[in-house]
Amino acid sequence: MSTPLHRLSPLEVTERAACMCDHDDVCSSFAPGHALHLIQARLASATPSDWIDGIVEHADAVTGALRVRALDGGQHSLWNASGAALEAPTGTPVALHSRYHVLAVGRVQFNVAV
Repeated sequence: MSTPLHRLSPLEVTERAACMCDHDDVCSSFAPGHALHLIQARLASATPSDWIDGIVEHADAVTGALRVRALDGGQHSLWNASGAALEAPTGTPVALHSRYHVLAVGRVQFNVAV
């Protein structure tokens, strides 16, 4: 006699799928606002004309929300789960890659949801 296999329904699998940053661990997702993918970082560095300089106007370390005022006057609302708001408190100079959604705080780069 064999033991019957327990199969999970797609709904159960979807409900259980969550990024590790939801559990205070290292980001396991490359979705917007989560971990920065190597290809995303390389594409951003290969297109220097798409970087926008700015200053952080608001940073909420609890929610991961940031508001950046570009030097040309534009305003960008961003979100990051991996600590960008901790690295870039209010008043920090930053650079935002407009095409590939990368936020640079000094030498540290973050994937941001725009």
